[in-house]
Amino acid sequence: SSAQKPAPSGFQTNEYADGQLQEIIRKMRARTTVYKEKLKDPVLSSPEGSPTASPKKKPPPPPKEEKKEEKKEDAEAKPEEDHYCDMLCCKFKKPPLKKYLEYLQLPDNIDSYTDRRYVAWLMLVTVAYNWNCWFIPLRFVFPYQTPSNTIYWFTIDLICDICYLCDLLIFQPRVQFLKGGDIITDRVEMKKFYHSSMKFRLDVLSVLPFEVLYFFFGFNPAFRANRMLKHNTFFEFNDRLEAILDKAYIYRVIRTTGYLLFILHINACLYYWASDYEGLGSTRWVYDGKGNMYLRCYYWAVRTLITIGGLPEPQTLFEIVFQLLNFFLGVFVFSSLIGQMRDVIGAATAGQNYYRSCMDNTVSYMNTYSIPKVVQNRVRTWYEYTWDSQGMLDESELLEQMPTKMQLAIAIDVNFAIVNKVDLFKGCDTQMIYDMLLRLKSIVYLPGDFVCKKGEIGREMYIIKQGEVQVLGGPDGTKVLVTLRAGSVFGEISLLAAGGGNRRTANVVAHGFANLFILDKKTLNEILVHYPDSEKLLMKKAKVLLKEKGKPPPGPPVQQPRGLASLFGQKQETPKLFKAMFGGRGREGLARLLQLKREQDVQEKSNQTKILTQNKDKINFTKTLNNSTCRTENKPEQEEKKPVEPEASSAPPAQKEEPNADAKPKPPAVMRRGTTNESLIISMSPSPRAEEGEILKVEVKEKKQK
Repeated sequence: SSAQKPAPSGFQTNEYADGQLQEIIRKMRARTTVYKEKLKDPVLSSPEGSPTASPKKKPPPPPKEEKKEEKKEDAEAKPEEDHYCDMLCCKFKKPPLKKYLEYLQLPDNIDSYTDRRYVAWLMLVTVAYNWNCWFIPLRFVFPYQTPSNTIYWFTIDLICDICYLCDLLIFQPRVQFLKGGDIITDRVEMKKFYHSSMKFRLDVLSVLPFEVLYFFFGFNPAFRANRMLKHNTFFEFNDRLEAILDKAYIYRVIRTTGYLLFILHINACLYYWASDYEGLGSTRWVYDGKGNMYLRCYYWAVRTLITIGGLPEPQTLFEIVFQLLNFFLGVFVFSSLIGQMRDVIGAATAGQNYYRSCMDNTVSYMNTYSIPKVVQNRVRTWYEYTWDSQGMLDESELLEQMPTKMQLAIAIDVNFAIVNKVDLFKGCDTQMIYDMLLRLKSIVYLPGDFVCKKGEIGREMYIIKQGEVQVLGGPDGTKVLVTLRAGSVFGEISLLAAGGGNRRTANVVAHGFANLFILDKKTLNEILVHYPDSEKLLMKKAKVLLKEKGKPPPGPPVQQPRGLASLFGQKQETPKLFKAMFGGRGREGLARLLQLKREQDVQEKSNQTKILTQNKDKINFTKTLNNSTCRTENKPEQEEKKPVEPEASSAPPAQKEEPNADAKPKPPAVMRRGTTNESLIISMSPSPRAEEGEILKVEVKEKKQK
């Protein structure tokens, strides 16, 4: 028996089972609360997913079908395993050849505005076109093409001709086109449209094989001059490339510079041709045949077209006419190119010029009215940060030019992810959120700016797009209570308060530069007119938010009961008035209440007995007065006053005893003991707030003297 362990003195429970029971009870209580709210307001959805409607129960599929599906899955998985190859004791994954072929395969129709492969092909054709434009005049005039290098020139010319033919036969007949607002993608219709266009005629002329004349007149590059007729492809490539570039103005500047260089190149070729016609070195005006022939002629062309001057005077009539035409064309062409360059650069810097003009006008206005320098510096800072962060002063001006659908598409891509995180709008109609995205206003706050101040009437809600804000509180209003970052929301209660009259409870200051979205109450009400279900849901959430805001701050955590005690609800706290009246809690307060009731009963009985004895004394005293014969007629008033004295002096003795009792040292209890003329009234009344139930009232009133 000594080896046996002593039995446990108390009741023991399994901690795991106890935890599981508490979790089940908690979930059941939460579920009960949710269904109660569901019965009160059917707008709120149930937390459980609704089952899908199934009119009839289908029998389970036969095992044969399952086997077929498994075989299909295995067949799909096998090709992935076949794409591995072993090499040098290593296993490499080899992409399937079909994927390459699918990617390289030409589509049946080509969208010239969005297909990047088509733009790449146009670039290849443009390179071939520039080769012909630059080198055909060069080879025709300058003696750079010789029998020793003819094969190389011929090979490059053949490659360029292949590009021309592929574009004519393969790519251009597949390009989509618009007809009456419809996009035509039919292969036959696209081919007919291309064959009926002027572009097709020029493309055909550009590939005519005039090179067959080489056999009769020799290898002369002049027979390839028709290759320069494919200029439509060159301009189409410029348009498509500018549409996809982020900074298209850079390409425009390069292209304009290329135009100028090409015109100078043509002029240099013409000058060499004129010199060869007059005879190299025959006069001071022509090229003397020394040095690099192309660079010397190009230098002469630059000085002529730009009208720099300092050139030898022409001697013959041909030279004079040639020089006059050069000067005339130089002034016209060069001025046109300079004007075009100015337009390109001006369009590229139009936004920045507008920003500078706005800033200069604002600074001039502030100087006119003697605005303090501190305010002026903050205004300049706002202009600089706004321009650096978004590249424009007002984003809405850019979006106003677009249709509403495009504005919505851009707003969804930019702001939907932020607004969708707001708990207030979860469960609302998606279209309502889309309408709200178009109404959001973006505002930039500088470091230290007050977004809202304590005591202000709140009529809008704020969503942080970028940056941080700090909520300040404390006695002096400088203590940082919380820091809100991008995606956070504050001020949402102001949208839901009746009349928008909810006052701000704290100061909110921008910590650094902050970009916020603002939604005011008027705008939200205009949107909710078209979405009544979302309005009901928001009103329900508004009640919950306002209740949580009105609750007192949470006290210390209450220790959860263990064991079977968790099956019963927690005991409600003793009312505050009850505590204040009796200065105790629980059984101690109840005992004092019962003691007070007994003392009140004893006091009422003693008062009744005193009243009876006083009435008897009055009766006896009146009898003695009537039997008295020694009274004179002048004394009735005095004698009548005598019986009144006991009535006035009947109550004072009890009142005189109380001060003597009060003069003694009082006990530490809240209530004094003894008899009193006060009565205790206890009543229960409904609370003005629905969530607080009933209120216990305890009143003490003084009795009226009879």
